[in-house]
Amino acid sequence: MDKKTIRDIEVAGKTVLVRVDFNVPRSKETGEITNDNRIVAALPTIKYLLEQSPKAIVLFSHLGKVKTEEDKAKNNLAVVAPRLAELLGRDVKFVDCTRGAELEEAVKNAENGQVILVQNTRYEAGESKNDPELGKYWASLGDVFVEDAFGSVHRAHASTAGIPAHLPSAAGFLVEKEINYIGKAVSNPERPMVAILGGAKVSDKILVIENLLKIADKVIVGGGMCYTFAKAQGHSIGNSLVEDDRIDVAKDILAKAGDKLILPVDSVINTAFAAEGDIKVCGEDVPDGYMGLDIGPKSVENIKAALAGAKTVVWNGPMGVFEMEPFAKGTIAVCEALAGLEGANTIIGGGDSAAAVMQLGFADKVSHISTGGGASLEYMEGKVLPGIAAIDDK
Repeated sequence: MDKKTIRDIEVAGKTVLVRVDFNVPRSKETGEITNDNRIVAALPTIKYLLEQSPKAIVLFSHLGKVKTEEDKAKNNLAVVAPRLAELLGRDVKFVDCTRGAELEEAVKNAENGQVILVQNTRYEAGESKNDPELGKYWASLGDVFVEDAFGSVHRAHASTAGIPAHLPSAAGFLVEKEINYIGKAVSNPERPMVAILGGAKVSDKILVIENLLKIADKVIVGGGMCYTFAKAQGHSIGNSLVEDDRIDVAKDILAKAGDKLILPVDSVINTAFAAEGDIKVCGEDVPDGYMGLDIGPKSVENIKAALAGAKTVVWNGPMGVFEMEPFAKGTIAVCEALAGLEGANTIIGGGDSAAAVMQLGFADKVSHISTGGGASLEYMEGKVLPGIAAIDDK
């Protein structure tokens, strides 16, 4: 990668500002953290920086969506500080503001690598607008900036793109890993390369499909969005999920793709969106009164055949409603097929497919699970991500 990483910068005696992704899921009832994966993922960068004897490490993150005062109360980043301190094995000072004397004094008085966690960046209205004054103000608190929130690099916000406009900047280990895996997969993949795209909506994935059709040797489509393609091909789809306003786009993709695009040839169907009922397998046409909720066994065999010998696989989006046991087989089959590939780079693009791989117990059987759903999708679309563009080149 041609971006500077934390190995390329000098931080001894300096105040290091780090954009991390502590946007952790929490219990609606208690507000407690239900999964600390994102905090754990940030530890290697924070620990490495601490080993380099900085004056202070100041951590910035958002948490949830903040539009109202009520949202502020619900998304107070204070919940993260004790868990981070526990995982780091050292004190973390939480500063309950995003600007002003309290924050400035905390940074000024810090020593011996004091770790400071700043209140939720989205408490500032200017954060998501990338207000230049806010970026400049936050930058004034430190000497160097580290970008390690891959889940946010597709957004040009004050904390992701505004701060590095004013400071020397580098990628943390998490962002470096994402650039190495996803960046290489979409710019210079080892072949054969196969892309697997699932999920509910064609509209979310149109640009990804179009970009990956240019790059990949095969593109496999499953999940709810395959019924929009099935309808575009003239098949009956019963009550399956469909985006009628995307039929023409699907026809266009089908015409361009030729035999690169692999669509399901059968479905697991039910009369309702439920784990019980009249569940059965049908061919390419879904009968009236039924909806497709997973890919069928023939489609699974086709996917396995398409993956045989693949050296790079990018997967984004489940094959069916994997949360319901009768409709998890397609997604499990993809997990198993990826786990069985030898010498292949297997990359899971965040979001629901990452959740599926973890829930189904295949997390250690793939090369890389992305920490950013939206960011990995935009990366796969071939877009320039503002938070990565802002990092200094080597």
